[in-house]
Amino acid sequence: MLKKELRLKYKNDRKKLTFDEIQLMSLEIANLCLSLPIWEQTYFHLFLPIEAQNEINTEYLLQILAGRDKEVVIAKADFDTRKMTHFLLTDNTKIKKNDYGIPEPVDGLEVPTKKIDVVFVPLLAYDKTGHRVGYGKGFYDTFLAECKPNVIKIGLSYFDPEETISDVAENDIRLDYCVTPEGIFAFQL
Repeated sequence: MLKKELRLKYKNDRKKLTFDEIQLMSLEIANLCLSLPIWEQTYFHLFLPIEAQNEINTEYLLQILAGRDKEVVIAKADFDTRKMTHFLLTDNTKIKKNDYGIPEPVDGLEVPTKKIDVVFVPLLAYDKTGHRVGYGKGFYDTFLAECKPNVIKIGLSYFDPEETISDVAENDIRLDYCVTPEGIFAFQL
């Protein structure tokens, strides 16, 4: 399928999910993340969910990261440059929703992208080779291209992979893993 078709399909599929289903599946995803070979790492980049889009509730994952004394990094998007600035999440971090409903840090201690070890990547769909479909603005592909080569990229999804995304671009960056409520998909790169 084409990215455009996948965006429409998975936005509709997510709209059908109830609040309770989202919470349960988000908790299952967070618990399965404990099985990933990532826990020796230090800097974890986590997206904060857009509730209006029924994104995975990453609060459960945030609790796990905090419980393991990991450094959590969150982003602020600049829609003019299509770039993100990354900030360390602390007890003093003020979060505010931007015009698109994305919770973002107001300010804070900036973290260089090369310092980030693991990135939890939001997505709408993905395929069996680890290619993903986001909202189409290119924020994460730009960000991931700036990260160190061995950064671990983990998609989070309520759904299983598509067979293939037919219009993958040259600059699309593949995931290393995708975690669903049912299991973990590992992609050989």
